[in-house]
Amino acid sequence: MVSLRFPCSSFPSPGKPINPSSSSRRPSFIPAVTAAAVACTVAAAGNAITQNSNRHPFVQNTLDFILSHLPPNLNPSPFWASLSLSSDAAPVMESKTGASFPPVIKDSQALLGIGLRRKSIFGLKNIDVYAFGVYADEDDVQKKLSEKYGKLSASELKGNKDFNEDVLASDINLTVRLQIVYSKLSIRSVRGAFEDSVGSRLQKFGGPNNKELLQRFTSQFKDDVKIPKGSIIELSREHGHVLRTKIDGEEMGSIQSKLLCQSVLDLYIGEDPFDQQAKENIMHKLAKVFDDKNAPVGSRSLTEPSERHLLPGGASQL
Repeated sequence: MVSLRFPCSSFPSPGKPINPSSSSRRPSFIPAVTAAAVACTVAAAGNAITQNSNRHPFVQNTLDFILSHLPPNLNPSPFWASLSLSSDAAPVMESKTGASFPPVIKDSQALLGIGLRRKSIFGLKNIDVYAFGVYADEDDVQKKLSEKYGKLSASELKGNKDFNEDVLASDINLTVRLQIVYSKLSIRSVRGAFEDSVGSRLQKFGGPNNKELLQRFTSQFKDDVKIPKGSIIELSREHGHVLRTKIDGEEMGSIQSKLLCQSVLDLYIGEDPFDQQAKENIMHKLAKVFDDKNAPVGSRSLTEPSERHLLPGGASQL
C-alpha cells in the first residue's frame, strides 16, 4: 500500500482514542434526535414521502434504519417511517475518532460508508490522520450502470471486479469527504501525501508521463491554507469527469481529467484502498441501489452486518 508521508518530527504521542463502549452509558440517538425534531419531521413527512419515496434509495435506506431504531417514546408511526429526505437527520459518526458525516450532501448525494486513514510510524505506532466518507448520487448510478448491472443482486456483485472498475471510470457524481482528526497535520504534509499516493495511481492507470497533471492537482493545496483538526476536504467527481477540490467550503480548484478522477477515487474504493473494510461496505451499498430500485417503500433495511458501520459509534476500525 502506498504510504502517507509526513515528517516524523511532527508526530507527538497520539492521544487516548475514544472508547466506543462508552456509548453504552448514554441512550443512543437521544442527543441527535429530540422530541422537537421528531415533531417537526412529522409535519413535513407527508409531502416528503409523496415526492421522494422512490427516488433516493440510498437515503431511504439510511433514514429507514435510523427511524426504526428510535427509542419507543419517540418511535414514529408507520405513516412517516418511510421518510426519504431530511436535512435534520442525525449525522453518522466514525466511532474511533468521533468524526461525524451528514447522511446527505449536495441535496442528492447519499453516504455510502465511512473509513479511517491511518499512518504507521516505524511500525510501532498508528496515527489516525483523517476519517472519510464516500457519497454518490444514486440517480447517476442507475443511469450509468443499470443497463449492465441492473439485473444483478448486491450479493452477485460482491467482489465483481468489472463493477468496481466501472464505478471508478464512469461519469457518476461522487464525493470523498475527508475530516482531519490529527491536530498536527499541515497542508504541506497533505500535499506531499497526495504527491505519493495520487502519483502512483496516475502511473498505474496512465503511465509515467503525467507529472504535469499531478502538479496541477497538488498545487491546489497551497501553503497559506490552514487545516486544523476538524477541517473538511472534499474531492468531488462531477459530470464531465471534473475533479473539484474544496477545503472547508472554499473552492481550491477544478480539473477536467478522467484519469485524475479515477486515480483519486482509487485511493478509497480501488484495488488497494486505504481502508479495505470501508471499501467493501461502500461497494456493497452501491450495488444495493439495483436491489432497492423496485423495492416497496418501508421494506428497505440497513440491518445487514456489512452496513452496521453506518450507525453512530459503530464504524469499522482498522
